[in-house]
Amino acid sequence: MQGVNQVENSKLINDSIGDRIFNVANIVFSFIFLVATAYPLIYVFSASISSPQALMAGKVWLFPVEFSLEGYKAVIEYAKVWTGYGNSIFYTVVGTIINLIMTVAAAYPLSRKDLRGKNQIMMIFTFTMLFSGGMIPTYLLINNLGLINTRWALLIPNAMSVYNVIVTTTYFKTNIPDELLESSRIDGCSDFKFLTAIVLPLSGAILAVMTLFYSVGHWNSFFDALLYISDPKKYPLQIVLREILLLNTASELTTSMADENARLYLNELLKYALIIVASLPLLIMYPFVQKYFVKGVMIGSIKG
Repeated sequence: MQGVNQVENSKLINDSIGDRIFNVANIVFSFIFLVATAYPLIYVFSASISSPQALMAGKVWLFPVEFSLEGYKAVIEYAKVWTGYGNSIFYTVVGTIINLIMTVAAAYPLSRKDLRGKNQIMMIFTFTMLFSGGMIPTYLLINNLGLINTRWALLIPNAMSVYNVIVTTTYFKTNIPDELLESSRIDGCSDFKFLTAIVLPLSGAILAVMTLFYSVGHWNSFFDALLYISDPKKYPLQIVLREILLLNTASELTTSMADENARLYLNELLKYALIIVASLPLLIMYPFVQKYFVKGVMIGSIKG
């Protein structure tokens, strides 16, 4: 007991008044941030499974009121949602694969000490982060390439992120020792085989982080589709969601309803249900890469 009391007393002595104030302020700020982040998510989910009448009457504050799945039923019956879902899955999967290939292809050579002119190449890459041609020249370029109203317009222009290349390059520098390359060369291993058989298997953390970064970007992207895609059959889910939230284009689902109030209620409920459905894939994917997330970002961003 005496030893425990000594430890407690030493903690009280070591913690100054400023430290205690900082700890309390940190806890309060974290709690406020948690509430500000969690409340909208909880509210949207609760609104999506509440009755339309309770939602429009303002009875939903935090928890569901008069449980109902009418919003999700309307989403299932809305064909444009599933077309957008399929398109978004295609853009996310194919786009992320292209992104990873291009990022690794650029980052690995830049991490090698024997690459000539790598500083100049990195300067050119960094320059594109500070200056770009702008929206109109980019549109003209994509138009001249014949990519307008094609799926490739959402994949090719965003094939690589310079920031992600820098992070991946730093990861390769700090986690792939030069001795490993030298020993593989003695065994007759080519550069390509060294990359595919040794470097990539040892880089699971940064590849998982890059996969998360790129896939979230593709899934949430809508502005490029708004500029380059005019065919509704090629719209990603975010464009469909935008039309429903801002333009109220889902009214055809409720045209058979005689009651005007019922149509209005269901349209409002459909918005919340669609937000949940659109967010579901990312919520499912994140736990599988979360254990790599902090490790990959910290190593790739700070070391070196």
